[in-house]
Formats: sequence, structure tokens, C-alpha cells
Amino acid sequence: MRIWLLPEAERDLELGADFYESQRPGLGSYFTECLASDIDSLSLYCEIHEKYRGFHRAPSKRFPFVIYYKVNGDSVEIYAVLDGRQDPPQTDESLDAFPP
Repeated sequence: MRIWLLPEAERDLELGADFYESQRPGLGSYFTECLASDIDSLSLYCEIHEKYRGFHRAPSKRFPFVIYYKVNGDSVEIYAVLDGRQDPPQTDESLDAFPP
């Protein structure tokens, strides 16, 4: 299974890492490593996660972030990596930017 990170998801990861790095030096790198591990696990465990608005929703194991992805043939396409604590309308707005 190939994993594709869309530019919007890359930006989400960068913003998350920047936030955690501003909280404590080194925490941004740890965030990036943890989310990379969560994303890599999708090659084995894709499609087991619940769906929300047409996207599979995989929670991170260590941070309050959620990975939104779709399976397309033999690839996993990651559309967004969002803070799970944000308001649902804000999450919906982020996901509405992508075609169904």
C-alpha cells in the first residue's frame, strides 16, 4: 500500500509541529515522529477506521490529532491532519475543501 500525503496534509503537520515546538523545544520533532508512525501504520490498517464525511478518520496514538484519508486502489491518500479538539464546524470546513 502506497501512502500519499497531499500538500494540505503536509501543511497541517508543519503547523502542528510548529505549535508543539513553541510549547517546548524538541516537542515539535517528537510530534512529527509520532504522526509519521501513525501515518505509516495506515499501510497495514487502512480502512479499519470509522468514516466521517466520506473520509476514514484515524486518531493519532500520542497527540490529539486525527488523520483524514481515503483509500484509492492500492494507495492511501491523506487529505488532512487536524487537531481533534477543534470545533466540528471548523473540521467540516477543512474537509469541505476536497471533492467527495
